[in-house]
Amino acid sequence: MSVSKTLDLFACDRSQSVLRTPSWLGPDVHEEIELALEPGDYKITPGDRWTVVELKTGKTVYSGIGPVQIIHVTA
Repeated sequence: MSVSKTLDLFACDRSQSVLRTPSWLGPDVHEEIELALEPGDYKITPGDRWTVVELKTGKTVYSGIGPVQIIHVTA
């Protein structure tokens, strides 16, 4: 078995994170954005505009209305 096939096997077991944000369509409607990293790899900062930042890179992945939450989902 090659290394790439071994990595592909583990990729099937990896989990994903989803950023759940409010929608302009109403209070009971949410939008979901897939994130590449685990929930603990992001920082959520509430305010007039909520921000979500990748801790390792400092990259802002969301800036907008809140509240927001990051949900751990299993593929």
